[in-house]
Amino acid sequence: MKLESLDLNLLMALHALLEERNVTRAGRRLGLTQPSMSSSLGRLRRHFGDELLIRFGNTYELTPLAATLVDSTSLAVNVVDRVFSARPQFDPADSDREFTIVTSDYVVSVLGGELMRILEERAPQVRLRFLQINVPRVDDIDTTLRSIDGLIMPHGFISAHPAVDVYTDGWVVIADPDHPDLAGGLTMEHLRTLPWVVTFRGPTAIASAARQLTMRGVEPNIEIVVENFQSLPFLIPGTRRIALVQERLARKLAVLGNFAIHPCPFEVVPILEAFWYHPVHQADPAHRWLRETLVEVGERIELPA
Repeated sequence: MKLESLDLNLLMALHALLEERNVTRAGRRLGLTQPSMSSSLGRLRRHFGDELLIRFGNTYELTPLAATLVDSTSLAVNVVDRVFSARPQFDPADSDREFTIVTSDYVVSVLGGELMRILEERAPQVRLRFLQINVPRVDDIDTTLRSIDGLIMPHGFISAHPAVDVYTDGWVVIADPDHPDLAGGLTMEHLRTLPWVVTFRGPTAIASAARQLTMRGVEPNIEIVVENFQSLPFLIPGTRRIALVQERLARKLAVLGNFAIHPCPFEVVPILEAFWYHPVHQADPAHRWLRETLVEVGERIELPA
């Protein structure tokens, strides 16, 4: 197959069809009529030798082949978009560029407010797309960073890719304010015996302080595992459970008044959150502006009292 023989419009059509799973909606998304979109689907079916979309009643389902194309097609569209949106200079005041960042709900809650204020003031048409961090994205980091503008997460998980440091944070333990075992304060023995709520599990688990606990010979008694940080405080009240939470997030959510904050009873290595990106973006003036803006936001934010 020769790349020059392909029509890039078919890539956009494939992307829309796989995401919308409907010919009419996909056509509307691309500004095409239903007959034009049906013609594109026919060409795609001939190219792949597969139906791609199969009707079941009033809906369409992806064929097994189509399901395998979803992620790679999205990656290809993102790469093509960045190639053709590249400019020798970048003026944030006039740009309508969209940046895609993979990170956690915790990072968005910490940086989001100040970042939005800067964008509104300096880059009112620039768009941000935040994607939730997960283990597969971290495990296949090279592919992930090729398909996005960057990923914000702590040092210690990624290597061989450039990064800029954004901000630091610490760790605290949260518990029910009337926890029957903690009237005299939190101890290492409590960490061993009390039930835990944790975020993620596995080799690329994002909560690095939990790994530090294990290194001290403490294996948490885990009752609940979630894949986001902001749900942790809602699983604590009225129970004997505890959770390890970033201090900035805990202070922000403390206004809810449904949990108490305890200092860690052991010395925890602080978090250093960084913005990781693929080297291909190094010289891109728009990407340089994004990196500099994130560093500035990190310098501006203050730890809530």
